[in-house]
Amino acid sequence: MFKLLYFLLKIVALVFLPFLILLRVSIFTHSHYDLAPTFALSCGAVATAFALMIYFSFFYGKLTGKIGSFDAFKRRSSLALFIVLGFVAYALFYINGSNVKHQAIKKEFSELHPIIRIGIASIVLFDKNMIITDASRVPEDYKKMGLKTSNSSLHYKQKDGYTYAVDLRTKGRLEWANQLRQIYFRLMGFNVLRHTGTADHLHLSLSCKYRRGAI
Repeated sequence: MFKLLYFLLKIVALVFLPFLILLRVSIFTHSHYDLAPTFALSCGAVATAFALMIYFSFFYGKLTGKIGSFDAFKRRSSLALFIVLGFVAYALFYINGSNVKHQAIKKEFSELHPIIRIGIASIVLFDKNMIITDASRVPEDYKKMGLKTSNSSLHYKQKDGYTYAVDLRTKGRLEWANQLRQIYFRLMGFNVLRHTGTADHLHLSLSCKYRRGAI
């Protein structure tokens, strides 16, 4: 039983590690060096491609007993980079209609900071029922919800044209699933809060140089 559990944990770790590297490296370079989204994501993508190349080399060695030639190494590296760039492109430009509360959010999705879009896409692969309930806002939206207008909301579009926060549905979901989602996003490096202002939801945000300290 212990060996089976250990094996399953290794599989889970191997599956999640590339996403962890992609997002942690991207968020680290974004938060500590204020890099533009393209450069921050490029750092994460290169680091993830390197990790995948190690995966491929390990499995190749297990199957053949050899490391392989330099040409084989280049092919593995190219394949790893192709996979990572393919996922990033998919995550940046596509969101399934079943994962948004209403269709207007699909239009707002492209205004979310690219790193948040990557984070959303990474969890949707494993949680098909995840629903975005809110993304971009303007001050008047808080009045409509009966809330005090926020002057530092990361739901507002910032100077770079991106919003830095998104809300995810928790209502109707099993509590352990909501807890796991919070743990996942925190591990990835995002700011995560459980809000109950207008309805119970998960508030996910990314640090913003235009509003230091806001979450």
